[in-house]
Amino acid sequence: MRQTAHALRLTSLCLFTLLSITTLPAHAGAERQLVEAINDYRAHPQRCERRPAQRLAPLALKSNLALPVGYGGGLRERLKASGYQAVTVRSLRVVGAQDAEEAFDLLQSDYCSALLDSQYADIGVSRSRSEWQVVLARPVLDSQMSDKRAVSQALLAQVNAARAKPRLCGRQRFAAARPLAWNASLGAAAQGHSKAMAYGNYFAHRDPDGDMPADRARAAGFRGRQIGENIAAGQGSPSKAMAGWLASPGHCANLMSPLFTQVGAAYATDARSDQGVYWTMLFGAP
Repeated sequence: MRQTAHALRLTSLCLFTLLSITTLPAHAGAERQLVEAINDYRAHPQRCERRPAQRLAPLALKSNLALPVGYGGGLRERLKASGYQAVTVRSLRVVGAQDAEEAFDLLQSDYCSALLDSQYADIGVSRSRSEWQVVLARPVLDSQMSDKRAVSQALLAQVNAARAKPRLCGRQRFAAARPLAWNASLGAAAQGHSKAMAYGNYFAHRDPDGDMPADRARAAGFRGRQIGENIAAGQGSPSKAMAGWLASPGHCANLMSPLFTQVGAAYATDARSDQGVYWTMLFGAP
């Protein structure tokens, strides 16, 4: 299945390259003008549906959100095939606009609440003559997730902040615990398992080879006597992954256990996977 997905994506890229040479320049400027008008509207909103609107951040123009005009299939699946994993997505369509100004007027009239919805971060625009299609979406990953080292540091800081005070994990009460130290071997094992889950499109502690967390930790060079693992999928930031773990009694117990002294954590992404992003946190004691 993965080979098929790659082939479809390559074919789509080739077609886009051909179209950009032969037909897109005449439309590209108008499409960008429409995005600029929408972002100006978000920066200086007027009343929408009799309610005052708040100033919003601009939408980022994404080429993989420019779906064929009139596309009526599943939006999330189509975007996933193009490499965009969406948390939320909506398609807007207007007909009869000869230029970007007319298209914006129709969109503002028919879809002002969607244009001023703070949950959307990205936009794609496509056009066929007087028919325009606008796709609004928010990706699974938050924008600051591009720096993996910063994400690892954030996870370490958040797990230690959680351990700094007493906590009830389900019915089990934990006293405040000492902070964990970062372990590079556990971090490498966590990265490997997150990648395996993302690229293999599965979610489990046991990998397809039958290895468990302790096996992966030893293979990465960790020689400790105790291992624990938390995994998560679909959360777009370290804080969201941590919140999910703290809300689960078993995962919370791993985070708070005084037996563990070291930790490594990582995430990996694949837009074509079911969840988009996969997290692993490995705990250990030497």
